Amino acid sequence: MVADKTIEPVIGVIGGSGLYEIDGLENREWRRCESPWGSPSDELLFGTLEGVKCVFLPRHGRGHPIPPSRLNYRANIDALKRAGVTDIISLSAVGSLKEELAPGNFVLVDQFIDLTQGRPRTFFEEGCVAHVSMGEPVSARMASTLADEAEKLGITVARGGSYVVIEGPQFSTRAESELYRSWGASVIGMTNMPEARLAREAEMNYATVAMVTDYDCWHEEHENVTVEAVVRTMKSNSKHARELVRRAIPALGKPRPICTGPGAAERALDNAIITPPEARDFSVLARLDAVAGRVLFG
Repeated sequence: MVADKTIEPVIGVIGGSGLYEIDGLENREWRRCESPWGSPSDELLFGTLEGVKCVFLPRHGRGHPIPPSRLNYRANIDALKRAGVTDIISLSAVGSLKEELAPGNFVLVDQFIDLTQGRPRTFFEEGCVAHVSMGEPVSARMASTLADEAEKLGITVARGGSYVVIEGPQFSTRAESELYRSWGASVIGMTNMPEARLAREAEMNYATVAMVTDYDCWHEEHENVTVEAVVRTMKSNSKHARELVRRAIPALGKPRPICTGPGAAERALDNAIITPPEARDFSVLARLDAVAGRVLFG
């Protein structure tokens, strides 16, 4: 870490299926946040928890009207950045690809395998090109804190693992599920890419709490994944997730120096933009005011 600046963290929470607010939030206010990248999934819920500023976004919108492939990931991340968010807790329902990761378990994933197709995955389009490192896509500091708090609550949690992100909205075939298992992946879901990529481009620390709802379709002793089975386990997971978020936000919200450890994103753009200033398209730069204003206009 470097100590040239103290950060007052603002914790963003992206709620997945069944998670539509933060318990215990004070000074609550839903606000529409405009973005040059289009409309976010919903209004943002602003508030404080034990004095820590928080911003909540229901990923699919309240009531889950938006499928994974139709989410405006760029608008969601840009809106959170404009709201001042520094650290994102991403909550996501997933299927398990490993016997030991049973439904009801939580996984603090540290890697992603992105199999999505056609989703815009960068803020840096023609006119201003950047290449951001994704070697460590998750904040190790955040993941460790979340795992510690989960264990204190008695939640069965795995530290580390790879998350296969598929397009959906259909679940996997058995052959696909067995292929992903052969890769050594831990869980499978539909939403954390390009979300994690965009959070890094926006220089926001990111950590995923993957909540296991089922065994996908590979396990011979368990039923194939269905919406009914997912919802059944999701109700229990949601209770634990709300408890975890309530415990983790005060722990993550303490003032701290700029973080430069594994997975830290606060200086991700320092050496990422390759287009020289004289070749940059000003119309593109205008849309990057929140995401990359520190390096473009600072």
